[in-house]
Amino acid sequence: MKTFRAYQIVEESGKSAGRFVELSQDNFDTGEVVIRTHYSGVNYKDALAATGAGKVIRRFPCVGGIDVAGVVESSQDARYRAGDQVLITGYDMGVAHDGGFAEYVRVPADWIVPLPVGLTMFESMALGTAGFTAALAIHRLEQNELTPQKGKVIVTGATGGVGSISIQMLSQLGYHVVALTGKTGEHDYLKSIGASEILPRNEIDMKSTRPLEKALWAGALDAVGGDTLAWLARTMQQEGAIASFGNAGGAELHTSVFPFILRGVKLLGVDSSATLMPLRKQLWQRMAGDLRISQFDKIAHRIAFSELPEACAKLIRGEAHGRSVVEFVPH
Repeated sequence: MKTFRAYQIVEESGKSAGRFVELSQDNFDTGEVVIRTHYSGVNYKDALAATGAGKVIRRFPCVGGIDVAGVVESSQDARYRAGDQVLITGYDMGVAHDGGFAEYVRVPADWIVPLPVGLTMFESMALGTAGFTAALAIHRLEQNELTPQKGKVIVTGATGGVGSISIQMLSQLGYHVVALTGKTGEHDYLKSIGASEILPRNEIDMKSTRPLEKALWAGALDAVGGDTLAWLARTMQQEGAIASFGNAGGAELHTSVFPFILRGVKLLGVDSSATLMPLRKQLWQRMAGDLRISQFDKIAHRIAFSELPEACAKLIRGEAHGRSVVEFVPH
């Protein structure tokens, strides 16, 4: 390996922007393990960095990509040997440490998860941070006594990566899943991946000032935040729980205490990037087991490395559904 191709995030006129560059081993970031990248998933956070639509990068320049799956090239840590298949999601990848949008990456050994038996490297990146976030959200809801018998579970941002994977996971666990979407042309897609009902966003008064509304949901997985999260709080059942992991609809939350003190609603924060390794490995094992989705072909598609900038732009424009997976080594 003399040089390798990477998609680096740089700062231009106070904003981040992406560009293809040639790097060498001398440019490697810190870490004990060198990985040859086979796949990397494209996440909303990646798109924010690559297009300058959001301030997520903490160090410039920085190779983008918060996810990576590949094969160990070399290791200074006894836990890993050349040829091992591994994956990484989260931590500082792609924001303060060179990430997965490169043909090779060097990382701290403590960030690595061995590829679970039952998942291919492509499938692990079809899941990636989105799938891990969905699994973590479901885990948090289960910890707070959500079961299929309690009632309906609503998923917002339903056509996105986390939403699409959440719907499949929940439906396979026996939940009645309601998909909330503003995309009228995606109803058939959402039903095909497991949604029992579709709730069009334009049928909801998100701006209502009522402190409580009709109790509808036993659980909720929210990628949107803002007015949508406030509406969810008003419409949860007694002792219902919301897993919150996104702010695509706004970072501010305007609500009252009444859902929490009169219905016992629980608002659960989901931070996938900092999850401790024991739980991280447990959830990846579940994603190869009881949470293993059956329709990867419907929620993920392969793209060439050269197509990465347009995939990021489509995410920001709201034109994508499911997951784009960058393929570095053809299979």
